[in-house]
Amino acid sequence: MSRAPLVFIHGAFCGPWSFDEFRAPFEAKGHAVHVPALRHHALETKPPRALGETSLLDYAADLETFIGGLDSAPVLIGHSLGGLLAQMLAARGLARGIILLAPCSPWGVLPSTIFEMASAQTMMLSGPLYDRILKPDYDVAAAHSLDKLTPPERRRVFAGFVPESGRATFEIMHWGWDARRASHVPAGDVQCPILCLAGQHDVINPPSTLRRMALRYGKHAEFEELAGRSHWLIGEPGWEAVAERCMGWLVAKGFADAKPERKAKKGKA
Repeated sequence: MSRAPLVFIHGAFCGPWSFDEFRAPFEAKGHAVHVPALRHHALETKPPRALGETSLLDYAADLETFIGGLDSAPVLIGHSLGGLLAQMLAARGLARGIILLAPCSPWGVLPSTIFEMASAQTMMLSGPLYDRILKPDYDVAAAHSLDKLTPPERRRVFAGFVPESGRATFEIMHWGWDARRASHVPAGDVQCPILCLAGQHDVINPPSTLRRMALRYGKHAEFEELAGRSHWLIGEPGWEAVAERCMGWLVAKGFADAKPERKAKKGKA
């Protein structure tokens, strides 16, 4: 059995570095692992003005080009914003399977918690997002994304955060006002297997919302709520068990075998 190539898609305010540890077990199993950077998400001291106007559709177009350069169709593994992009790409027939780690939901999935609604309202009251560059906020990240890490670990991880696109953020959080429906994913077009993992304590993309998102995909989707976990599934304590669950799913779906590899196959970043 051949092992499927894996394309890891990072989340908002992040970069390929966010998968530095999480990717290692998959490489050890012999998968070719690729971790592209979203447009303008390389570590830069000053992001280009164009970042503010970058759309989810731009991110998806870049990834479609990247996937087109691979030797075979990959399994996509997306965290947060990356999970939404994985769904968009799967609807285009570009994935053999997708693993969604605390993913953002696509157009039309209603929020299920007061926190989600309050967050969207707060962003709206801060002013137009269509062309703004959003700077990462340590207090927000520490409280809602990196909350399971120790304070020193939070500082270490946050040091890698980069600015994010206001337009892409608008398209996710205020999809009802987005005339282009950039985050729209026709559920019937997603015909590949899906594994969706949600942290019990995740307030950014809570399990109650992700459960209803997964239901859109019917028989193709498996949903699991991970007890005691939050949003940073790829690096908070116990991430190794999350990676192990993903690898078990790859085997179960025929994208890998259970035999360990002695030497990992390196992919391009």
